[in-house]
Amino acid sequence: MLKEFREFALKGNVVDLAIGVIIGAAFSKIVDSLVGDVFMPIIGALTGGLNFDNAFIALSKGVTATNLADAAQQGAVLAYGKFITVSINFIIIAWVLFLVVKWMNRLKKTEVAAPAAPPEPSAQEKLLAEIRDLLRK
Repeated sequence: MLKEFREFALKGNVVDLAIGVIIGAAFSKIVDSLVGDVFMPIIGALTGGLNFDNAFIALSKGVTATNLADAAQQGAVLAYGKFITVSINFIIIAWVLFLVVKWMNRLKKTEVAAPAAPPEPSAQEKLLAEIRDLLRK
């Protein structure tokens, strides 16, 4: 059983998947920083200083706070700002992955094979062509 597990764990696909997960985790941190530190301030500036992180709707009358952390302690709140941030994060990740796949496909297209030569006629077709040429004479 230990031998089977070792064979499974050391297969190329499992190792490739593990590497992909590790790179994905590191890529996630980069995208989170890109969203939080670059895009969200720009979007906030375009919307007049709106900060999505503290955007919420109070669901109970006891909520009087203006920031999300304090409001969540006072009662039920609908924190839609976090949803907007996560949605923008998803769009950026999807766009970057689209660009990577497009770039990879472009690299594959540069390796286009030369067009295949037409197949040589069979012996029967050659014989029929010779007969046709003799009849023309």
